[in-house]
Amino acid sequence: MDSIIIEGGVPLSGKVKISGAKNSCLALMASAILTEAPLNLNNVPKLSDIATMSTLLGSLGLEVQNKDSRSLCLDARNISNRKAHYDIVRKMRASFLVLGPLLAREGYAKVSLPGGCAIGARAVDLHLEALRKLGAKLKLENGYVIASAPSGLIGAEIDFPIKSVGATENAIMAATLAKGRTIIRNAAREPEIGDLIDCLKKMGAEIKGRGSSTIEIEGKHRLNGSTHEVISDRIEFGTYLLAAVITKGKISLTGGQEILNTEFLKKIGEMGVRYKSDSEGLAIDATNTDLQPIKVTTEPYPGFPTDLQAQMMATLTLAKGESEINENIFENRFMHVPELSRMGAKIKLEGTCAMVEGVDHLVGAPVMATDLRASVALVIAGLAAKGETRINRVYHLDRGYENIETKLAQCGAQIKRVQS
Repeated sequence: MDSIIIEGGVPLSGKVKISGAKNSCLALMASAILTEAPLNLNNVPKLSDIATMSTLLGSLGLEVQNKDSRSLCLDARNISNRKAHYDIVRKMRASFLVLGPLLAREGYAKVSLPGGCAIGARAVDLHLEALRKLGAKLKLENGYVIASAPSGLIGAEIDFPIKSVGATENAIMAATLAKGRTIIRNAAREPEIGDLIDCLKKMGAEIKGRGSSTIEIEGKHRLNGSTHEVISDRIEFGTYLLAAVITKGKISLTGGQEILNTEFLKKIGEMGVRYKSDSEGLAIDATNTDLQPIKVTTEPYPGFPTDLQAQMMATLTLAKGESEINENIFENRFMHVPELSRMGAKIKLEGTCAMVEGVDHLVGAPVMATDLRASVALVIAGLAAKGETRINRVYHLDRGYENIETKLAQCGAQIKRVQS
């Protein structure tokens, strides 16, 4: 099992190219099931999660071809299997996104309950209730969801009690082939959902309400193929920006979109960090910056993203005062706290609130990664710490960060991957 070793204390300097958004790409790949014509995706990130979804779609009978290093062609003209096996789905929660499109296209789907990072319960009840509203008959059997709609799905009104990105995506995809109109209320508004809607509309879907919490879909008999470019990864963008902040560095993020990160960048400004948009993306200068403490509350988009909470906490360990972080999305997303504490961070937990008292410096130490975002938070902390930090179980990183050691090393970081 690989580990990452960092010799900290080097300010980052240079350029980082932001990759395509993992969370967007996974939903887009699942949407290929909806059409018999090829779907071409560009700006595809090189990640283990993308490989897992490719394997899953291949197991259903789709042809998945790499046109080049950044492009995929997905051809679902011959679906030969309607069961998504546990051995694949357990590796990644987003695998559950095949349920809606497979049911809509084939009238039947058998999908294993999902796995993924252990950061909270994240029950699939909202997914199932949405499909039930669309006329699906559902049952759970031996860890699988078995869904059927032999006469096809029927448009309906879906009112989500809470916002859920995955459930919104599954409902939208299923409704594109349902008979009649579907109205989804309290829909999640994340940019990745907007990207999915843009792609589906290119495929012939009739969808209104992009970017709002109410989405209307007029079902079609069939969808077409298309070509679509995946949006940039706003979480990778925020991660590298915070890596520059904690090391008092100066970097340019190319390909990142400021409009996708408004609330996050607002907090960066409150910390006293200077940044500006340029023709390529965004430039940040954190040299000679005394980080100011802030209050952060994670919320559904357009609020502060939970996927940047761990990275922000690592950065705030070096702020001049006490910061407060409230985690409102996932109940188990403070598992990085004990590991940051091993590096000298002063963090006190009170339920879903973390009080972070800034220290003069962090100290390198052996630490253990527990999930994807916690892993990269430890990398960020290691970049600023005095001495050597060794991060074990970094396979989580490969799910969401493409060539992270290379990108950081190109900006001067003393970082390498080794086999344990």
